[in-house]
Amino acid sequence: MSEWVFGYGSLVADHPDGYVTELRAHRRWWGVAMDNRVDLPGYKWYRLAESGERPPLFVAFLDLVAANASDGVGGVCHPVDASELARLDARERNYERIDVTAAVAEARGRVWAYRGSAAGRERLATGRAAGSAVVSRDYLTTVEAGFARLGPAALRAFRASTDPLDLPLLDLERVELAG
Repeated sequence: MSEWVFGYGSLVADHPDGYVTELRAHRRWWGVAMDNRVDLPGYKWYRLAESGERPPLFVAFLDLVAANASDGVGGVCHPVDASELARLDARERNYERIDVTAAVAEARGRVWAYRGSAAGRERLATGRAAGSAVVSRDYLTTVEAGFARLGPAALRAFRASTDPLDLPLLDLERVELAG
């Protein structure tokens, strides 16, 4: 059986072997965050683009949440093998990989998606409570550009199926940490 990953945020970009589809009975929301004060080998942190300062913030990312049967989230399924899944599992540290095959329209095999982990969701709740949760403008721009490449209707559908952004947008630069 072939395996696929359903990308609904940053994983939408640059997957020429993928196909556009919908994850039924879900919606997209700003549901997880990383703690920018903590270094994790092989991960990342963010600095302010203007000053280069590393702010003590919680940087939020898109997440999936179960919703009404009439709701759905557009995205791209792209094929993966075991090594690609292992790479994505390491990359998607704020998430847990779940089987969403039954909810994917026209699934072509087993389909996985990354849903916010309890720890990732708790970090966002902590950041919201402290008033220190933000979204990187570059992250949002990358996600929207991925949907725009799928066409104007896909970008409109992305915006319609995503909870409104209620966090500040900051100009942040991503810094990769060595593994």
